[in-house]
Amino acid sequence: MTLRFRHVALIGKYQQNAARGQSGATPDAMLDGIGQFLKAQGCEVSTLEGDESVPPGRYAELSLDDIGQHCDLGLVVGGDGTMLGIGRQLAAYGVPLIGINRGRLGFITDIALDHYQSTLVPMLSGEYEEERRTLMLGQVIRDGQKVFEALAMNDVVVNRGATSGMVELRVSVGRHFVANQRADGLIIATATGSTAYALSAGGPLLHPAVSGWVLVPIAPHTLSNRPIVLPDGEEVSIELVAGRDASANFDMQSLATLAHGDRIVVRRSHMNVRFLHPKGWSYFDTLRKKLHWNEGGS
Repeated sequence: MTLRFRHVALIGKYQQNAARGQSGATPDAMLDGIGQFLKAQGCEVSTLEGDESVPPGRYAELSLDDIGQHCDLGLVVGGDGTMLGIGRQLAAYGVPLIGINRGRLGFITDIALDHYQSTLVPMLSGEYEEERRTLMLGQVIRDGQKVFEALAMNDVVVNRGATSGMVELRVSVGRHFVANQRADGLIIATATGSTAYALSAGGPLLHPAVSGWVLVPIAPHTLSNRPIVLPDGEEVSIELVAGRDASANFDMQSLATLAHGDRIVVRRSHMNVRFLHPKGWSYFDTLRKKLHWNEGGS
């Protein structure tokens, strides 16, 4: 087999262990099995430094920067949350990513764990479909100064406090005022994020080929306040007018506490994430499978 990808970064769910303060994690036999399979195909395999889910000394450990500089491919084993985290971090390097799903839904980690070997063999030799997903750059502006900044692949969400009432948000798109909205919060989602929180809040699905965002109110006070699809070339500004203990979440993985008068400014990032899928992959196949749509027909 002629390899298209010779140096593969094998990335698991170590971030979740670290976030929970766990240490001395037991090595993951499945993850190690995938690494040994890659080596048997002729790939050089490295892992992200600090990942305790692989046996120590089995693979070279690289920093995130080294992976970006030296690896041809990132193979992410986990759920969509794992892919969101590593996708944002490797976007600047242009490293393509393949996802093996160990989570529940798996909209962007779309290779079934049970079939990863037969699926990966042709992909490693160059038989795949490639797509690029856009990122959002979100900033919190306070008194004219940037106090927080983060990338998001799924969404930027402004939420009310857990024990407080509605928030009032002044929304502008580009140079145009849209409305003052009273709601539990507001979601700005990319096409990738249209199948996440935005979907559960009543937003539409947005095909990844569409250059747009979805603006979705969360439990709005006015029932005529409906989701709207926006061009992603326009800057979206959300000002916190009223409401206590509000926050801004970026992919639900970064959090900023908000004060009255703060503006959350969201614009399209110049970076995107490269996803590789098996040959013949279709976004509609994913929707049918994950959302349990009717699969009948001729």
